[in-house]
Amino acid sequence: MTTAFRPERIFLVTSLVLTVAAAVALYVLQATTLTIAVAPRDGTEPALMRAYAEALKSTHKGVRLKILPFDDVRESAKALEQGKADLAVVRPDVDLPANGLTLAILRDQAMLIASPAPSGITTFPALARKRLGIVAHRDADLWLLKSLMSYYGLTLQENAAATGPVPAGQVRLVPMAEEDLAAAFAQKRIDAVVAVIAPAAPMALRLVGIVQAASRARKVDFVGVEDGPAIIERLPRLQAVTVPAGLFGGSPKVPEEEVKTVGASYRLMARASMSRTVAADVTQHLFELRSRLSDATPAADYIAAPAYETTAEATSARLPIHPGAIDYFEREQQGFIERYGDWIYLLAVLGGGFGSALAWLRQRLRRLRRERIDVVMDRLLEVLAEARKADPAGLDALTGEVDALAADVVRYTRERETDTRTMAAVMIAIETARSTIADCRRLVGQAEPPRRQAFRLSAAE
Repeated sequence: MTTAFRPERIFLVTSLVLTVAAAVALYVLQATTLTIAVAPRDGTEPALMRAYAEALKSTHKGVRLKILPFDDVRESAKALEQGKADLAVVRPDVDLPANGLTLAILRDQAMLIASPAPSGITTFPALARKRLGIVAHRDADLWLLKSLMSYYGLTLQENAAATGPVPAGQVRLVPMAEEDLAAAFAQKRIDAVVAVIAPAAPMALRLVGIVQAASRARKVDFVGVEDGPAIIERLPRLQAVTVPAGLFGGSPKVPEEEVKTVGASYRLMARASMSRTVAADVTQHLFELRSRLSDATPAADYIAAPAYETTAEATSARLPIHPGAIDYFEREQQGFIERYGDWIYLLAVLGGGFGSALAWLRQRLRRLRRERIDVVMDRLLEVLAEARKADPAGLDALTGEVDALAADVVRYTRERETDTRTMAAVMIAIETARSTIADCRRLVGQAEPPRRQAFRLSAAE
């Protein structure tokens, strides 16, 4: 008798389907691990991203970060562009990945040039033939400074060993340590100091304080960039920065009036192909955990959302914003149903299909049971007719066949649920066949052979 549709196998199939469904649900709901390229190694952004990764893990958010460190922001940008990372710390004025979209601004930097007042150095042309001190700079800062000098027709002289008067049309750059600035101003070795830095950063406050202390009037002259919009049109990866009046404190306040300059930004960028849902989650968690991150690094205080007026402006800007980040900024994030609606629908369809398959199997089992019982019943009816015509040898063969049919039915009832009425009919047919064979034996004068009790069926069986 067939065993293809045993209850154990149906249970196994059902368990398998439920296991697959649970695995799919677990896959959908598990934390998403993203690789983030960070640079420079000794900068503030890597420390910020490490703190962010730890905060995501400790708060059991649905996103995890795998840190991929690089020495330079060019390398982190290339990692994003080449698909080696999902996220990257990028400085657009240095290298902007073709597939990068902004999630958040990690730090805005401004070109600050300050000199002890009254120096008369308040514009870029006034820097001609001056000596400009620079501290803690990077190659990207030099590129920005050279670009601005070139815009105003000046050449940056980077020969640290140069002495004597500065040639016309040139500005001499003098690298030095922060602790040497005060002495350099006092000894007239420099006329001004430059830094590409977040205006509110502690280092910016210290530098301006040193310049202010070098002035007898306790005032500071700042070099403004009045042609900022034109420069940005020419160098579109830069951005306009306004230093508010009184940012550096003091009495009188420093600066006395707001200073317009240009600068660059360190940005957290994601690949354009990242889903809006994941990008929105990364952005949301970054801002939600900012207070926790600020306990680990002061750099968290400078995180800001990119400025834009409309969604169209945000997605079509020179430095476009990721649609997922816009969803977060405009509070249009998808809820659970919107996010997993397709999966829910798919599981519902699969569940319906599985239910239909079970119903078909059940009908098929019932049909097979009826077919098997019908075969037994038909054969027993044939035995009744054959017994009346059989000789003693034929009666012996029919007796063995009836016993075999009885044993088959016993095995069948032990393996499957059976209908009471059907089994009652089968038992009646078996007993009738046996009685008929016994009557036929008596008619031919043959003694009935002993039968094994194992093949007897009763109502209890």
